[in-house]
Amino acid sequence: MRFRDREDAGRRLAEEVRMRDLGAAGVVVLGLPRGGVPVAFQIAGAIGAPLDVVIVRKLGVPLKIELAMGAIGEGGVRILNQEIVQSAGVSEDELSAVERRERANLQQGAIRFRGGHPPMELSGRAAVVVDDGMATGSTARAACQVARAHGAGRVVMAVPVASRSSISLLSEICEEVVCLEDPEPFLAVGEWYQDFSPTTDDEVVALMDRAATGQRRGHPR
Repeated sequence: MRFRDREDAGRRLAEEVRMRDLGAAGVVVLGLPRGGVPVAFQIAGAIGAPLDVVIVRKLGVPLKIELAMGAIGEGGVRILNQEIVQSAGVSEDELSAVERRERANLQQGAIRFRGGHPPMELSGRAAVVVDDGMATGSTARAACQVARAHGAGRVVMAVPVASRSSISLLSEICEEVVCLEDPEPFLAVGEWYQDFSPTTDDEVVALMDRAATGQRRGHPR
């Protein structure tokens, strides 16, 4: 199954999510900016749930920022890959400096994408965390832990495509992983999209505004 774009992936994934029993305590859909938000928007509309973002930031190894040594999220969530930290020779001071910088970026992103509004209340609710795909699963893992830290009673990870190793990783911390495709071998998320052009900050903000407006009018879209 190939997806035309993130909107198409979101519509197809929404059909699978609708079939799940998410409980009667209420559901919140949480999109990972940037690429996860267009997918999450379709799911929120299909199941009639409010849409929020879940902000996480990768901790890149100094001078090799493409190599992730961990991730951080709202609520003080911090995940480290100690093997990479040690093999890259990252000192405590260097790690602290990277984390301070990414904490500042995280805060700025939260304010921008939510328009200054506080995060949605998750206590006792089901959180459906959505991204456009998972390769390693480290970012998604941090996002799910953020949802849990904010009191979600049930956490479901929903992605159009993912590696089998990332699904296994997420299955350890989520009640369920909903995934349409888990190819083996897994090359890259973008291989499964005809259009995988980057999602911009402005597009995320526009989708969040549309979702909020629809929710106020009594329908999420």
